[in-house]
Amino acid sequence: MAVGFLVFVGGVHAQLTDTEQRIVTAVKQRSPAALELLERSVRINSGTLNAQGVREVGAIYRKEFDELGFKTQWDEMPASMKRGGHLLAVHEGSAGKRLLLLGHLDTVFEPSSSVPLWERRGDKVRGQGVNDMKGGDVIMIEALRALKSVGALDTARIEVVLTGDEERTGSPRETARASMIAAAKRADYALSFEGSGRHEGQTTAVITRRSSGGWTLVVRGKAGHSMGVFSERSGFGAIYEGARILDAFRQQLIEPNLTFNVGAVFGGTDTKYASDTATGTAFGKSNVIAREFRAEGDMRFLTPEQGDRVKQRMRQIVAASLPGTSATIEFRDGYPPMPPTEAGTKLLQAYSKASEDAGLGPVKADDPAMRGAGDVQHVAPYTTGMDGLGAYGTGAHTDDEDLEIASIERGTIRAALMIYRLTRP
Repeated sequence: MAVGFLVFVGGVHAQLTDTEQRIVTAVKQRSPAALELLERSVRINSGTLNAQGVREVGAIYRKEFDELGFKTQWDEMPASMKRGGHLLAVHEGSAGKRLLLLGHLDTVFEPSSSVPLWERRGDKVRGQGVNDMKGGDVIMIEALRALKSVGALDTARIEVVLTGDEERTGSPRETARASMIAAAKRADYALSFEGSGRHEGQTTAVITRRSSGGWTLVVRGKAGHSMGVFSERSGFGAIYEGARILDAFRQQLIEPNLTFNVGAVFGGTDTKYASDTATGTAFGKSNVIAREFRAEGDMRFLTPEQGDRVKQRMRQIVAASLPGTSATIEFRDGYPPMPPTEAGTKLLQAYSKASEDAGLGPVKADDPAMRGAGDVQHVAPYTTGMDGLGAYGTGAHTDDEDLEIASIERGTIRAALMIYRLTRP
């Protein structure tokens, strides 16, 4: 059914229908108000660990969804997770494709951040989470508002999940993403409103994302006097073995769409590492062969097959120990990969067509190697998804995160037309 619809969209003439033209007009009329909504939400710090701030931003958006006729609820997380929870909104329509719209309320900027909450700079705004991703949340809301203003929302079947912990997902992940995955299983398509991209002057969206997970390498050696290092009795020590393994990863495993970063290493006679604070210590003397070595890293791959193959090769490298040493490697799953699919390509083509019909130019696929992880990956196994429908800006996650103000209107027009076409009876 999805393929048939997308073929139909591809046959629409470049000129917008009367209803679509009214949708575009409604978006443009609301552009100043959209910026005001963005400012109100950005002026509230909602770092992931600032649960109260996350709830306050959620309350602002919840009011907007209530006014649009959605049934809303707050999805509380267990207190042990130390997260603010998620905003859920449902529009019970009667026709068209079922859509899941994704966004998040939290940012990487905790209350201690020195980054200004909101700072206008001509045609741009600098601030905490302006493009990652409160700008996208506003685009989602304003697109739905434009549809409602012309009666095009009446029959639409839409669920919305705005998470409060996208930047630092709560544990257990199964609990943190339970509502999202349940909604994905009911959806024909998932549209996520993380920031849009730009390559060589052309807008990009995301239909593939690499996984994001972690690994821990632990090496044991024989502690002893340094005079015996390299000998059959004493062996090479844990640090030499750890260095061998890491360099073998670098030399043997690099390939397209795969990375395996080493973020921290510790070695010596004794080491300690605390994962909750990402800090560690090591004690060792230059005349003592190292007994312990530990490395912490992340790993990103595009398909499950690529991940399985590379993990197996890493285990083989780890097992080929130098004399007097032994090592183990453990992998931690995080965001699953969102591999390329034909359905995803067709969904992007439909989005690009909507953009072209509105006079905003084509949209092409972003390079997955240039994007981090996102919530849309959790729904990828259950429905066809696309990300990057949000605002355009630069410097996400940095002190100079900004947003191009005009991109709010452009993104809202694209999103409104896309949602309209997907949900038409």
